[in-house]
Amino acid sequence: MATEYFTVGIVVGTHGIRGEVKVLSKTDFPKQRFGPKSKLWLRREGEQPVLQVQVRSARPHKNVWLVSFEGYSNINQVESWRGMQLCVPEDELMPLPEGTYYIHQLVGLEVYTDDQRYVGKLVEVLIPGANDVYVVRGPLQEKDVLIPAIADVVQEVDLDAGRMIVHLLPGMLEEDEE
Repeated sequence: MATEYFTVGIVVGTHGIRGEVKVLSKTDFPKQRFGPKSKLWLRREGEQPVLQVQVRSARPHKNVWLVSFEGYSNINQVESWRGMQLCVPEDELMPLPEGTYYIHQLVGLEVYTDDQRYVGKLVEVLIPGANDVYVVRGPLQEKDVLIPAIADVVQEVDLDAGRMIVHLLPGMLEEDEE
């Protein structure tokens, strides 16, 4: 099976003429991912990685990171990278604290209520601000069920079994609104 890669940043442009690029971070660990000597892979969206690069230096700047790479010291060498993703293989993902998960681990889980009703499959994770929201599609109602990722609602996540147990609060289902 091919190694799966996960995006940690997107090259959104160049900065100056010495090969530095602007990177929009897509990781909770930018200091580690973009730290000196870090190895990252470049790829176009939806494609396999094409080039491994090693970070020479990085620093936060406004809403992006300015990153330079070993062996690339000229704007002409990196201009074509605009829009490319910086990624890492799955075995290099940072360990997470207990009870927290990567989005790719959650998408696809079968979601059940604490009284054993099948809610559906977790199809997307929204990140609006205060807490994540799990989008669950299934037979419980016509519209997607939006489940806040908070301890009062998410009772259990069992990645091995591919299941999540939730406690639905009043107002979370269409029938509650009628």
